[in-house]
Amino acid sequence: MAEALAPPLPDDIDRLCDAVLTLACDNDVRLAAAESCTGGLLASLLTDIPGKSHAFERGFVTYTDEAKVELLGIPRDLIRHAGVVSEACARAMAEGALTHSHADMAVSITGFTEGAPGRPAGLVHFACARRGGDDTRHRVERFGDVGRADVRLNALRVALTLLRDGLERPARA
Repeated sequence: MAEALAPPLPDDIDRLCDAVLTLACDNDVRLAAAESCTGGLLASLLTDIPGKSHAFERGFVTYTDEAKVELLGIPRDLIRHAGVVSEACARAMAEGALTHSHADMAVSITGFTEGAPGRPAGLVHFACARRGGDDTRHRVERFGDVGRADVRLNALRVALTLLRDGLERPARA
């Protein structure tokens, strides 16, 4: 059975999304998202606020290895050697989203919502890249075996926080 996000998203996530979109609109910054374990939830959230959703340029839902290669240009060797749930892949996803879009800033999310041998439940890597900006920032979280929905909600919080923090810093000239 599918696990829906019910009840509706927590208020803190709505507030954080609104803050990100306000900053993006105020600074004329277009956003992109490259998502794996969140399956497009971030893109959906960033397009759900009336009057501000135009700041979202596009989203990439790259759940499979092939999608990461085809849509974001991730080298197969990177996936083979580092794995799709890794710092290297998260960085490449954010940078690939910038390369394959007209966005000014991109965030990526890749992780395991459920555990399996060699795949710790709740391990999620994030990256945020800005066109012409500082180096791509990375963050890793270990949310634990809290369930698919909670990992995804926590991932939304972290990704939005990375975007907010990136938007609050001035871009390099």
